[in-house]
Amino acid sequence: MTVEAKSPTLEPVPPMPGDPPAFGTLMGHPRPLWMLFMTEFWERFAFYGIRWAMVLYIVAQFKGGDPAGEKDASHLYGAYLALVYAAAIFGGYIADKLIGYQRAILTGAVIMAAGLFMLAAPTEPLFKLGLATVIVGNGLFKPIISTLVGKIYRQGDERRDSGFTIFYMGINLGAMISPFLTQILAQYVFGSDGMPAYKVVFITSAIGMVLSFVWFLFGRSVLQGVGEADAAQASNSRLASVVVVSLAIGIPLFYFLLSIDAKILNWILIACFVVPAIMLAVEGVREGTVARDKVFAMLIILAFNVFFWCFFEQAGSSFTFLADKVVNRDLGFMEFPNAWFQSVNSVAIIVLAPIIAWIWLRMGKNNPSIPRKFSFGLIFNGLAFLLLMFALSRLVDPASGKIPFWTLFAVYWIQSIGELCLSPIGLSMTTKLAPSRLTGFAMGAWFLSVAIGNNLAGLFAGEASGDAGMTVQSAYSAYSQGFWILMVAGVLLFLVAPLVNKLMHGVK
Repeated sequence: MTVEAKSPTLEPVPPMPGDPPAFGTLMGHPRPLWMLFMTEFWERFAFYGIRWAMVLYIVAQFKGGDPAGEKDASHLYGAYLALVYAAAIFGGYIADKLIGYQRAILTGAVIMAAGLFMLAAPTEPLFKLGLATVIVGNGLFKPIISTLVGKIYRQGDERRDSGFTIFYMGINLGAMISPFLTQILAQYVFGSDGMPAYKVVFITSAIGMVLSFVWFLFGRSVLQGVGEADAAQASNSRLASVVVVSLAIGIPLFYFLLSIDAKILNWILIACFVVPAIMLAVEGVREGTVARDKVFAMLIILAFNVFFWCFFEQAGSSFTFLADKVVNRDLGFMEFPNAWFQSVNSVAIIVLAPIIAWIWLRMGKNNPSIPRKFSFGLIFNGLAFLLLMFALSRLVDPASGKIPFWTLFAVYWIQSIGELCLSPIGLSMTTKLAPSRLTGFAMGAWFLSVAIGNNLAGLFAGEASGDAGMTVQSAYSAYSQGFWILMVAGVLLFLVAPLVNKLMHGVK
């Protein structure tokens, strides 16, 4: 992806209170951007490296290979993803108020690496304990490193948006490369097609997280103090307290939430969402008509956001089982590895992002409103499921009982178009519509809406597998429901978009 950077010869932006130092530039951007780019690259390498193997490993290792275990595996995967997003809320508070940004990143990296190593344990309780540990570590790491990217640019610096675009490339490059490498190691170096060495996947991902830690530890000097702990946050006793609470309370709490029924977890997440939603609504009413309307617009969009992520996040669960059992991956000259499907979304994002951005720019005054873009996200997601419906009803090979490879490959590309319509504007939209005093709560509401969607994704994936494992019939039944839900939601939001846009009072 080509990113147009501002020339360093332009007149510098005048410093303002709270602005970072005048960093030297590399390719037109502050030098710390590239250190943060690689730190995030390795963290995403670690996070996405385990994605393709998790549900397959659960069924093979803890369910004795019984296809009936697919539903439980999908539920656990969905709960894990949901809690990763929920944990980000606590991580932001800890970094802001207790230990500072740099310490939060380093602490989170250590905890996350430990959790990834634990995933290679041969027992289910230790595996869940590893997932809980990864959740805690990711909560301290992921939201904070993105915040640091914003802090290295001065207020009014026009390079900020392109800087985040470059940083986003680091995310997608790490997510693209890790499935390729971990699959090769698991199936061709340490295992075989019939017996992949899944534990190697987790160990490789853990090593990636160690590299992320080392990269930031030795590279953070280029930040010149940005994100360092202040006098109170620099206390070693405070850091020790955060670590103790994370280990003694955070990890057991998330272990418990991973162990309960996924439907009960969903009600817990909904209850957690209702609290900030009510607080935001009350504050909006207090601040006046405009603030009230903006809050209502935000909550409407967040409700639709749940639907998007419920069906988008099938990649690590039902689509993995679909690729394993129902998709013909024989390309003639090779069999396309299941793991490589996890890289398709990242490739699509890298290829399509500049095209979609150009389309919005080209449309000028006709550029769709935020609610309309969200509706397009839902509709494109629905079209992906329509393609699956067609493949599962019309393209099943009578001899093999499988659908063509290109259909699932195309599904990832269509979903990626939907993601680009919705995801890049989500957090920005939320912060712009929130009451000025409760921006943090608004971001929490956004993360919780994604968390609810991800947990529902696990429940939906369980239905796609059915009680006896993934079949053409069970997949068709579930994906048909997914198509209709997404299309109804997308069309409904498209129709009410003018009303929602009016409530936004000019927010773009």
